[in-house]
Amino acid sequence: MANTNLEIATVGGGCFWCTEAVFQEVKGIHKVVSGYTGGKAPGRPTYREICSGLTGHAEVVQVTFDPAIISYEDILIIFMTTHDPTSLNRQGADAGTQYRSVIYFHNDEQEKKAKIVLNEMQAVYEKPIVTELSPLSIFYDAEEDHQDYYKNNSEQGYCQVVINPKLAKLRQLHADKLLS
Repeated sequence: MANTNLEIATVGGGCFWCTEAVFQEVKGIHKVVSGYTGGKAPGRPTYREICSGLTGHAEVVQVTFDPAIISYEDILIIFMTTHDPTSLNRQGADAGTQYRSVIYFHNDEQEKKAKIVLNEMQAVYEKPIVTELSPLSIFYDAEEDHQDYYKNNSEQGYCQVVINPKLAKLRQLHADKLLS
């Protein structure tokens, strides 16, 4: 019998390959889908259009999770501590509004919880948190070659230099929340 109590969180913390790789390591996560939301484009936007920054979309992941195993708040804390939420429209070398730090809430309860987490997380950072908090608009799955990117390309240079340190930070800060 399928678990009907699953929930969805949508977050963007720079390149979706990084955020996807982080959440694929977490207990209670059933699925992670890389995609785009938060912009305007006639029809379905492409990766090339998103990368131009002209559509206003952000690279995000939709995380389907079991709240009996991991809470929405814990997902947000993991998200906030595995990217730089104080960097406006940039994560490392990736710059532009498509790489903004953002939490897209699906309902009023998620919005309320996200505001609390954002407020509490500010104590962790010296600089102000610039993470956007917005209602979810249309979510578009990214093209197939962007799904499971780290799993399929872990030896690639970007993965070694950018994603591996994020995974190391995840293991250091959230070992109790990870798959064995």
